[in-house]
Amino acid sequence: MKKLNTNEIEKNLKKLSGWSLNDDMIEKSFTFKDFKEAFSVMTHIAFVCEKQNHHPNWENAYNSLTIKLSTHDAGGITQKDIDLAKTIDDIVAQG
Repeated sequence: MKKLNTNEIEKNLKKLSGWSLNDDMIEKSFTFKDFKEAFSVMTHIAFVCEKQNHHPNWENAYNSLTIKLSTHDAGGITQKDIDLAKTIDDIVAQG
């Protein structure tokens, strides 16, 4: 998969809500009602990621979740990351 250049990344980020470019990864933080809700959403995301064989870097503390995406095999951000970010937003919106 082709690594996107900075202009391509920024153009795609305009189509997403709250995602930003940081250290050659795109990232976003989410806040949930409590740990149970955060973990439930993480589990849903994990199953989707496993199906796509594309796994995020993430950090969870109580009700907060930060997700960072990059395609390690490509050495940076690819369309696969942009698509997964959109999918993650959809999952979070569903609750």
